[in-house]
Amino acid sequence: MAPFRIALLGLGTVGRATAEALLLDADRLAARAGRPLELAAVAVRRPSRLAGLGFSSRVAIMPDPFDAAGSPGIDAVVELLGGLDPAAAVVDGALRGGRSVVTANKHLLAARGPELEAVATASGASLRFEAAVGGGTPVLRLLAADLATMRIERIRGVINGTTNWILDAMERDGLDAAAALAAARAAGYAEADPSFDLDGIDAADKLVLLARLAFGAGITPVQVRRQADEGPGAGRPGIRAIDAGDIRAAAAASRRIRLVAEAHRGGEGIMASVRPRELPLDDPLASARGVGNVVVFEGQPHGTVSVAGPGAGGPATAAAVIADLIALARGEGSTWATSPLEQGHSPAPESVATESAATESRP
Repeated sequence: MAPFRIALLGLGTVGRATAEALLLDADRLAARAGRPLELAAVAVRRPSRLAGLGFSSRVAIMPDPFDAAGSPGIDAVVELLGGLDPAAAVVDGALRGGRSVVTANKHLLAARGPELEAVATASGASLRFEAAVGGGTPVLRLLAADLATMRIERIRGVINGTTNWILDAMERDGLDAAAALAAARAAGYAEADPSFDLDGIDAADKLVLLARLAFGAGITPVQVRRQADEGPGAGRPGIRAIDAGDIRAAAAASRRIRLVAEAHRGGEGIMASVRPRELPLDDPLASARGVGNVVVFEGQPHGTVSVAGPGAGGPATAAAVIADLIALARGEGSTWATSPLEQGHSPAPESVATESAATESRP
C-alpha cells in the first residue's frame, strides 16, 4: 500500500525519540500499520538537533512548522512543539486542510480541544492525542474504547511525572525540595522553568482531558482547583509548599504524599482538583514511584479500574505518538471517539461546577 506520509514538528526529547522509532523500527511499524509509516518532512529550528539521526535525502528539513505541515502529500502532522504559539495555528490549519493531527500538547488541548475537534469533524480529519496524558500509559485509549460503556463517577490519578519524581526523591533520598528539583533537572525530568509542573498546571490540563472523555463535560483548566486549604502544601498551588518536614511526618504515619488529580460527579456538576494528598500506603496512587503515573476510574458496571505505567520520558511518550500514527494509518478516527465532544458539543456552563465559589486564576 501507499506509504502513510508524516510531517514531524519539533525535535525535542519526544520528537527525537519519535523520529528514531520511525527510522529504526520501520519494518515492524509497517507490519502493525498495514502500510509503511514514512517520515516525509521535519520542522526543526536548531540544526544541532539533527545530529545523529541520519535522515535520508527524501526527508524535507525546514525551520518553519507551517511549511512542514503544508508539504505536499502529507497524511498526518505530528505536533510536538508544545505551548499555544505557534502550535495552535499549525494544528488548526492542518485540520482545516483535511490533514489528521497527532499531538502530545495537553496545554493546547485543554485550552482549545473541543474547538479543534469541531474543526476536525467538519473537515473529515482526525485529532489524536494519546501521548498528552500518561506518557506511555494508554489511559485515553482505555477511556475512549474499552471503558466506553462504563458510567464513570470518579477519577483519581497521579498524572505528573515530574512532581512525582520530586516527591519520591524527597522521601527515598531524604532531599529537601530544592535539592530534589535540581536532581529532577539533572535527570531530564524537569524543565528550566518547572512552574507548569510544580504549580499543578500540567496535571490540571491533563485532568481536563480525562474529565471530557470520562464525563463528556467540557470543564476548563480554570475550573480545576490547584490549592489545598489544609494539610500538607496548604496555601500554595501544586507542591510549592511541600517541604522535607511534610514528607517525614507522612512517612512516620505510614503515609505518602502525592500530587493527586481528582474529578467526580457532584450534585452541582463536575468537581475537579489537583492537590497534594497524604495517602495510606495501600492506596493505588501511593504506588506511583519515580515518573510513574497511576489512574483509577470508579463507576458502573466495572467497579474500580486502575492503570499504571511510565508518565514521562522520550521513548515512552514517543511510543504513544507512534500508536496514534498506526491508528490513523489503519483508518481509525479521533481520540475522542464517540464522546459528545466528537460532534463538537459541550454541556451548558451551568452543568459544570468548581469546588469553591471563587475559582483561582492560573498564574
